Amino acid sequence: MSYEVRGLNEECGVFGIWGHPDAARLTYFGLHSLQHRGQEGAGIVVNDAGHLKGHRGLGLLAEVFASPQTLSELIGNGAIGHVRYATSGHGDVTNIQPFIFQFFDGDYALAHNGNLVNAKSLRYQIEQTGGIFHSSSDTEILMHLIRKSQASTFEERLKEALNEIKGGFAYLLMTQTGLYAALDPHAFRPLAIGQMRNGAYVVASETCALETIGATFLRDVEPGELIRIDDEGLTIMTYTSQTSYSICAMEYIYFARPDSIIKGVNVHRARKKMGRYLAEEAPCEADMVIGVPNSSLSAASGYAEASGIPYEMGLVKNQYIARTFIQPTQALREEGVRMKLSAVRGVVEGKKVILVDDSIVRGTTSRRIVQLLKEAGAREVHVRISAPPLKYPCFYGIDIQTKKELIASDHSVKEIQEIIGADSLEFLSEAGLVAAINLKLPGPYQGLCMAYFNSDYPTDLYDYQERLLK
Repeated sequence: MSYEVRGLNEECGVFGIWGHPDAARLTYFGLHSLQHRGQEGAGIVVNDAGHLKGHRGLGLLAEVFASPQTLSELIGNGAIGHVRYATSGHGDVTNIQPFIFQFFDGDYALAHNGNLVNAKSLRYQIEQTGGIFHSSSDTEILMHLIRKSQASTFEERLKEALNEIKGGFAYLLMTQTGLYAALDPHAFRPLAIGQMRNGAYVVASETCALETIGATFLRDVEPGELIRIDDEGLTIMTYTSQTSYSICAMEYIYFARPDSIIKGVNVHRARKKMGRYLAEEAPCEADMVIGVPNSSLSAASGYAEASGIPYEMGLVKNQYIARTFIQPTQALREEGVRMKLSAVRGVVEGKKVILVDDSIVRGTTSRRIVQLLKEAGAREVHVRISAPPLKYPCFYGIDIQTKKELIASDHSVKEIQEIIGADSLEFLSEAGLVAAINLKLPGPYQGLCMAYFNSDYPTDLYDYQERLLK
């Protein structure tokens, strides 16, 4: 469920701007709107006339930049920033991005969202030839590959490096003279370009960050593209022609903010349609429909509208409790659910309730929420999930990397229903999910990656192949 996906590791968010005198402050505001993508650490690096300077730390953005002086000292007309939740590497400060690299011929800053499926092999090769890593993150690998390349220009070396890495990635790379953005050949991770009124260009993981700072959306970064932004403007290049669309379906289901637009599809509207299709596929007689705050509210309202059953606020979220997924043990995480969610007895008591949520991962948190509702007097709790069952690992940027983490991998729907204590349980079909998002892009799933539901991975898995087979 919402809290269970966060019980696993979430993705990251990146933001970059070039050509604005208040670049660091705008990057701060942009990252703030991307905070939902990572709460483990944050950092900002600025470019002040070719000199790169940064600040990073563990915690939420507001905690890392708690002192106003910290941000005011980051002066420059270019900046990149990052909010992190680890999909690769450990959660210590050495892995907090953006990374700064200082070489005899120039300085660079690098930030990354995603996960490389051949990182282990590449790291081994690099270390065998004398390479030294300063973090356990797979992000650092790109810079090693750039420096190893024998190509004649920096851009040729960068393109060569991008063709060596495999998996899901959205990179921001700042040099002393400009900013580069690169997206993997399948567009697993979203990346959007905008422009400020003064002409400055902005790149961000989601369009909501562009809206926050008043930038106008220009275009999405397409699969296999390399974008250069400098004082001359914006240049669009490609580093490979072997591209296809496999946009992460979980962006629409859960990760992205409701007001974001990914490849022309508004996330809220997609989630609402998921709820509508779910109501058609899995109807239920009940007194009310409720959603689990916050990412499932859109789907719950769609289910209510399609079914004609009233939508009610049966669960209340305490916004001031630390996110449950940060708790180090499952027991503490489950207790965190009770601290963070309350059932509204005056609404649900004596009623048949349809509980709509976006997914079930382990099942333990689902059981706790059903229990909360029944303790508050709900006569029946019918669970409806606005996505297909999560059965398979993701290796492209969500840290669901073993089947044992997923209750649906070895339990039937009926068994899951009994485990969580629901009176009934139904999931949205794969066809219903694809139709609800309605990307209309080339590919078997209209341009979506659906591997978490059916194991149809759009790429070779390289270092993870053996793990999947196990």
